[in-house]
Amino acid sequence: MNIEQFANPHILWCLAVIPLMVVYYVLRLRKKGNATITISSTSTISHLPRGLKYYLRHLPPLLKIVAVAMLIIALARPQSAESGVNTNTLGIDIVLSIDISSSMLARDLSPDRISAAKIVARDFILDRPNDRIGLVVFAGESFTQCPMTTDKATLTTLLSQIKSGIIDDGTAIGNGLATAINRLKDSPSKSKVVILLTDGVNNSGQISPQTASEIAQTLGIRVYTIGVGSEGVAQIPVVDPWGNTRFASMRVEIDETILTEIAEKTGGRYFRATDNETLKSIYQEINKLEKNLIESENFTRYHETFFRWVLAALMCLLVGFLIQYIYLRQIP
Repeated sequence: MNIEQFANPHILWCLAVIPLMVVYYVLRLRKKGNATITISSTSTISHLPRGLKYYLRHLPPLLKIVAVAMLIIALARPQSAESGVNTNTLGIDIVLSIDISSSMLARDLSPDRISAAKIVARDFILDRPNDRIGLVVFAGESFTQCPMTTDKATLTTLLSQIKSGIIDDGTAIGNGLATAINRLKDSPSKSKVVILLTDGVNNSGQISPQTASEIAQTLGIRVYTIGVGSEGVAQIPVVDPWGNTRFASMRVEIDETILTEIAEKTGGRYFRATDNETLKSIYQEINKLEKNLIESENFTRYHETFFRWVLAALMCLLVGFLIQYIYLRQIP
């Protein structure tokens, strides 16, 4: 019977009566032991074997004393304790906004920019099981490839299906950011994040990056921006008039000023990825910055155990009664 505390510990002072009960029983036993009949000699009966009843005659009073002690303990309301920690993990709502314009086919990352972006984005998604994540793609236009979800299998499948050429070419950074914001504006999450990845300069779309960033700032949405591309020139596949694919040198142009402005205005950061390892480390850095919010609460729950003591006391009284009035019963 595990006891952590007593709800009424002052009642335990009543246990002082137990030694008095023992003393009373011993004195009463000695008084009863005085002979009322005197015989000349006990030698004829002193060697007679003593049966079980002889040794059990003290058990009923002893069980009564034990029962009284248990009832006193029960009145003191013994309690067992259960301690633990309530942990509540609050996920973060994140939208990945990825540029899929034709320039994302450049080979300065391996095997190309868009494939490298998909690989590191997939690892990022799988590393955040408690978050709702959505996927937006943009080129000359933007659309939602996957709404906010915790279904990482579906999300990674839809991520693998994105490719350049499925929408009009161009780089609508403002539209890509605005579409991501639209997915987050009604989110109840305390932390809302957009990770926008592009390799160019805003040259199309109906919404400017500045306007989109102001909306994000107003809604409390943090934006991390990533510029993808090496310094100088990069090789990009082009199709000649005869339908053959060849590689042409393309100057790398990333509007780092706008991307930095978007990030700083919304409380995020701007990163530049010039190779696969840098891009991977950027997503790892964002993963560390955006920690899940964990609320912990220590608790102690007490359970009443007095019933066990009452039951044990009743069992002692019952056994004592059976021994005294059935097994040890004397017939006149």
